[in-house]
Amino acid sequence: MSDTLKELLRRNDVLVGFTIILFFATIAVFADYISPYGYRETMFNEKPFLEPSMEHFLGTDQWGDDLFAHLIYGTRTVLFVALTSAVISTFIGIIAGLLAGFYGGVIDEVISRTIDILLIIPIIPLQIILAYYLGPSIWNIILVIVLFGWITVARVVRSQVLSIKNYPYIEAARSLGASNARIMFKHILPGVSSLGLAYVVLNISNAIYTEAALSFIGLGDPIAPSWGKMLNYAYTYGAFTKGLWAWIIVPGLFIMLLSIATIMVGNAIIDIYTRRQRMV
Repeated sequence: MSDTLKELLRRNDVLVGFTIILFFATIAVFADYISPYGYRETMFNEKPFLEPSMEHFLGTDQWGDDLFAHLIYGTRTVLFVALTSAVISTFIGIIAGLLAGFYGGVIDEVISRTIDILLIIPIIPLQIILAYYLGPSIWNIILVIVLFGWITVARVVRSQVLSIKNYPYIEAARSLGASNARIMFKHILPGVSSLGLAYVVLNISNAIYTEAALSFIGLGDPIAPSWGKMLNYAYTYGAFTKGLWAWIIVPGLFIMLLSIATIMVGNAIIDIYTRRQRMV
C-alpha cells in the first residue's frame, strides 16, 4: 500500500485531485469558522433574494438566509453522505466478491445472479422510488446509495479473487493447513485492497451525484443543508429568472469539482493496480 501511495503522489492528476478533495474536506471541518453565519442563522432577519454583496457573498435565499452559509455547511452533509455510503457499499462489495470468488458453487451463483439482476434494473428511477417511500432523511439516502453501490465492486473483486486464489502462495498456504477464512482475509484480501480503495473513491463520486439528484427533486433531508437542495430552491423560487446566477453556478461547480477530483484519484489507483497485475 505504501508503494501505491508513493506512485500516486508522483502523478499530476492525483495531486490535483487530492488538492481539490483536501480543499472541500477543510471546508467541511472548519465550516463554523469559514461561514460568517450559522446555517439558517439569518432566517427572517434579512430580505429574500438579495444579490451577492460583501455581507452576503452569494446573496440570500427565499427566506433571507445566507446562501454562502448554506453552501459551506452543505459541504459537511455532502461529504458525510458520500464517504459513509462509499465505505459501506465498498465493504459489502468486497465481502460479496471474496465469498463468490473464493467458494464458487452455490454461493457464487446466488451472488452473481443477484448482481446480474441488479445490473439490468434502471437504478436511478428505482433509487427515486425508494427514496420517496422511505422518506426524506440523510440515512435513507445513504441506504438507497448503498443498496446499489456494492454491485460493481463485488463483480470486479470476484474476478480478481478467481485469479489470485490460484497463485502458488495461496496453494502453499492451503497445503500448510491454513483455514479458508485465513486464506481469504490474510492472503487474498491484501491483493485486492488497492482495488477496494479505488472503488471507495469512485463510489464517493457516484454518491455525490446521487445525493445531489435526490435533493434537487425534493427527496433530500429537509433539515440538513446540501448543494442539491440549494439547486432545488434556486429552481423552485426562480433564481434563473431573477438573475441570481451565483445561487445556481457555485453549488453546481462544487458538485462538478468534487466529483471530477474523486474520479481522477480513483481511476489513477485502478490504473496502477492494473499495471501491477499484468506484471504478476
